[in-house]
Amino acid sequence: MEVKPGYKLTEVGVIPEDWEVKRLGEVTECLDNLRVPLNERQREKIQGDLPYCGANGILDYINSFSIDDDIILMAEDGGYFDEYDSRPIAYRMIGRCWVNNHAHILKALPSYNQDFLFWCLVHRNILSYLASGTRAKLNKSEMNKIEMSIPPLPEQAAIATTLSDVDVLISALDVLISKKKQIKQGAMQELLSGKRRLPGFSGEWQVKRLGELGSTYGGLTGKTKSDFGSGKAFYITFMNIMSNVIINSSEFDMVKIGSNEKQNIVLNNDIFFNGSSETPEEVGLCAVLQTKVENVYLNSFCFGYRLHINESADGLFLAYYFRSNVGRELLKSLAQGATRYNLSKRALLMVEFQLPPFPEQQAIATILSDMDAEITALESRRKKTRALKQGMMQELLTG
Repeated sequence: MEVKPGYKLTEVGVIPEDWEVKRLGEVTECLDNLRVPLNERQREKIQGDLPYCGANGILDYINSFSIDDDIILMAEDGGYFDEYDSRPIAYRMIGRCWVNNHAHILKALPSYNQDFLFWCLVHRNILSYLASGTRAKLNKSEMNKIEMSIPPLPEQAAIATTLSDVDVLISALDVLISKKKQIKQGAMQELLSGKRRLPGFSGEWQVKRLGELGSTYGGLTGKTKSDFGSGKAFYITFMNIMSNVIINSSEFDMVKIGSNEKQNIVLNNDIFFNGSSETPEEVGLCAVLQTKVENVYLNSFCFGYRLHINESADGLFLAYYFRSNVGRELLKSLAQGATRYNLSKRALLMVEFQLPPFPEQQAIATILSDMDAEITALESRRKKTRALKQGMMQELLTG
């Protein structure tokens, strides 16, 4: 294998010439003797301000402490490994805390940067170091054998700072997205219940029944498993309705529809309700189609609702209304069943609710959809930043 100038081939791959390959036991001190077993923890009075930590994060709070420093916790027991790839979870704990016996406690030795070693452990694939058995386990002896490529100390610090800065940005986006969602929930609660009116609107809202405004229709019928996944027609999936206020037209699935079949085709501004769920809280979750489409149908687990022509009701407003707290309580009260709950079309059409004038409906729906668009943009930015972080880890931690 040809190695370009300035690099060398090692047991962990090609790395810069001034980097070293070190085992985890050579660069950290393992403080497992300071761990508190679960049976001892159970005898403690769980109260106070200091965290009691384990392989899956903070478990509780107590007043006393065993560690008063910056540490890395590494999952030992397979029950706490990453659910996606079975890799042990590494995370940092700063300050005083207890640690239970499901996590290894690691502290960087002098000349090694704690943050850099943490990022190495987050990035490193260490499945080959796990002990086999009925449950995967990362023993201390095997953990200490984990090999990592280590640059000089100043470069360790620079890499750690760069990755930590990206992590701070992701955390800030998490906080901002959560805040925006809370603001949206508050706006939905006030605007959709009439507790707060938008400037320029006044007057009483009218009591309406859904049956006055439109009618229902069913989803696909007579289909078998072989009909789905191919064909020239498309259908709106169950999850597309459950996950969105506005149907995502880029996520339609394919279905075969014969030329002589009588199936209900969907139209722009139709609203779709799921008619069955394992919990009453999720019965009647709905979404509206806001795109003109052709040859598109509805899955068989949901039913559609179509407003009468020239009816003064906005589909997007209704979708937001029946996904809000007040709307959810209305439909939850209609759920019937024991182990599985159902919502009948007839019961849905009898639902009465307060409906503002059409212009106010549109104004409310526009505000809420703008909020959703802002949240979606932030979530997209977070996703891109996470992808950037993964790429940076791959580049920086391998030299």
